[in-house]
Amino acid sequence: MFASKCVDAFSLLPSIKGAGGPGRGRGSVQHKIPCLFVTKVQEEPSTKRDNQSFRVLATGDVNLKALEADIHNAIPTEKVDGTCCYITKYKGVPYLWARLDRKPTKQAEKRYRKFQLNKTSSTEFTWNINDDFRTVPESWIPARGVVQLEGQPQPDENGHIPGWIPVEQESRQYCWHGSAVNYETKVALVMKAHSEQNLLEITTVHLMELLEQTLELVGTHINGNPYGLGNKKQPVHALVSHGVLQIQNPPSLSYSDLITWFEESQEGKIEGIVWHCTNGVLIKLHRQHVGLQWPVTNPYLTARPVCINVDLSKYNCNFEPKSSFLVLAKLNGERFDHLKDIHWDNVGNNCTEGV
Repeated sequence: MFASKCVDAFSLLPSIKGAGGPGRGRGSVQHKIPCLFVTKVQEEPSTKRDNQSFRVLATGDVNLKALEADIHNAIPTEKVDGTCCYITKYKGVPYLWARLDRKPTKQAEKRYRKFQLNKTSSTEFTWNINDDFRTVPESWIPARGVVQLEGQPQPDENGHIPGWIPVEQESRQYCWHGSAVNYETKVALVMKAHSEQNLLEITTVHLMELLEQTLELVGTHINGNPYGLGNKKQPVHALVSHGVLQIQNPPSLSYSDLITWFEESQEGKIEGIVWHCTNGVLIKLHRQHVGLQWPVTNPYLTARPVCINVDLSKYNCNFEPKSSFLVLAKLNGERFDHLKDIHWDNVGNNCTEGV
């Protein structure tokens, strides 16, 4: 039996301390990313897609943790709406890993929720890690930063043990993850900031260059596809390293200025902001923290110009028919004034043919 305190949930973003800036993060996973402002829980229907019966709202008072991290000199970056991934080695080679939390059984979860509701003292909740949690594949690993006690990873305040599972190329469960990587050529499809200001680039990047980074998988079948990548007939998915989309004209850190920026600025049509502080601390603000909805019509990412640099002729490989690589290779060398200008139906014609 193991005693576990209700610790903070874990973000899967890496620290960027000493790593050369956002998007090149290395090192341990941080605890739950603090909100820029002090927050309060409001018990009412939420706009979130997971249908929680409450929402977390910012009060307008800047969080002490943000001030201690020197938030005024931090680098603001766009919070991208996708599903979190991780690239690390598996069987000796770089692999894409999908987020998979080890969750309690129904009985254990019911017991834990009852404890939370009836807690009247500082008594710790006792988990039996072997019996209270559902089994996970042998290849599963806990996320860095997960508390371990006597060699056993411990659950967070939500009763989950955050972790990762390698994405096999033939996996049906993680087929959309797999469509953005190719292990034969050892490359991934990545959306990133181009050296030209404001320009996006979708290109291939060697997995070794992304080693130990966390990223967001975005695309057709992820979170309702707020960025309009591909379509059901021809799905398209790509990876975005955390912290690479820096905000060029950020608002001040006042509550009212941030709301105005989210509502009125084109650049503010994003899910939220993550500030990368010089000491490695991350601070976030989701637009829903200030009572605004997400997703929005025509988010900023879709309004940015984009160039496609996906040349498959240099790879001696037969890409899978549904691979996003084949779709984007049809656009190799093209540039669009806006990401949303790509007409995916036209691109998809004959995309299963060899490139």
